[in-house]
Amino acid sequence: MIGGHGANEDPHTGVQIAHEEPSPVRQVWQRVVLAAFFLALTVLIVWLDRDSYRDGDEVGISLLDAIYYSTVTLSTTGYGDITPITEGARLVNILFITPLRVLFLIVLIGTTLEALTTRSREEFRIRRWRSRVRQHVIVCGYGTKGRSAVRSLQATGTPLEHIVIVDADQRAIDEANSIGLTGIVGDAGRTDVLRRAHVERARAVIVAANRDDAAVLITLTVRQLNPTVPITTSVREEENASLLRQSGADTVITTSATSGRLLGLSTDSPRVVSVVEDLLTGGQGLDLSQRVVTSGEVGLGPRDLRDIVLSVTRGGRTLRFDDPLIGTLQSEDVLVVVRSH
Repeated sequence: MIGGHGANEDPHTGVQIAHEEPSPVRQVWQRVVLAAFFLALTVLIVWLDRDSYRDGDEVGISLLDAIYYSTVTLSTTGYGDITPITEGARLVNILFITPLRVLFLIVLIGTTLEALTTRSREEFRIRRWRSRVRQHVIVCGYGTKGRSAVRSLQATGTPLEHIVIVDADQRAIDEANSIGLTGIVGDAGRTDVLRRAHVERARAVIVAANRDDAAVLITLTVRQLNPTVPITTSVREEENASLLRQSGADTVITTSATSGRLLGLSTDSPRVVSVVEDLLTGGQGLDLSQRVVTSGEVGLGPRDLRDIVLSVTRGGRTLRFDDPLIGTLQSEDVLVVVRSH
C-alpha cells in the first residue's frame, strides 16, 4: 500500500483543531499577577491592623512581619509564631484573609490543573471532530494554490468547518488554524495521514501540491482509499496531465499552460483576461457556477434562460451551449452558467 499502512499510528497525531487559546506563558503570568495581588491585599489588611497581632511576647508587628504572616497564612503553612490577639483581628481573618487564602490556593492549583487538563481537552475536541466530520473537502497542500482554493470554496458557500487542510509544514497548519480551519500535519501521500483526515468520508479532494510527482502520489493514495471521491488536482507541466488522469484524478488543471495562455491573450486582448479573472474570482462581478435544471426551465432552450449557459451535461456527456443536440432542456440536465454575483 502506498505510503505505508500506519497501523500503529495514533489517530490523533498531527490533528489540530482551530481554536483560540492564550499562550501557556501568558496564562502563567496572569496567575502569578493574580496571586501577587491577593498576597499584597492580605499584607495591607494585616498591616492596617498590626497592633492586633502578637509576635511571641511582643504586641504589634512590623511591615516585614506582616508580609511574613501573609505569606505563611496564604500558603497554609501557618507556623503560629504570629497570631491575632483581638476579636476584631480574628474576625478580619475569618471574613477576609481566609477567603483570600482559598482564592490564592485556587490560583496556584488552577495553574497546575490547567497544564494537566490541556491535553485531555484537546484530545476530547479531536475525538468529537472525528466523530462528526463527513462530507468535507480535503485540501492537500496549503501554499498559494491551496489558499486560493480555500477562498474559492468559501466564496461558493463551503463552511470553514467542512474544510480540512493536510500539509507537512507546521507553519502552514498554524496559518490554517488561525482562520478557523482544521489541519493535519503530515505528508498527504501517506495513507495514515489521509485516514486521519477521514478521506473515506470526504465529498471532494483538492490536490494542490507544489511538485507534479507529489501530486501523482497523493492522487494514487486518495483513489486507493476512496474509489469514488471526486479528485481535482493541479499540475505544473502539461505533459503530466494524462499521468494524473490515469492515477485517478477527475479534473486536472495545468497551471503553467493556463498561465501561459492568459499571458499571451493579455498582449492583444487584455479585456478578455480581465473577464476571465472576474469569472475565476468568486464573490464579486461575474461568477461561474454549476447547477441542475429547475422544473420551470424544462422544455426551454439554453438561450431562453436568465443565466448565460456555457454547457449542458446530459447522460454523462457534456455539450457546448451551441450544440444542436441539446435541443430543449430536460430534467436532470446539469448546467454550467455565468451569473452576476
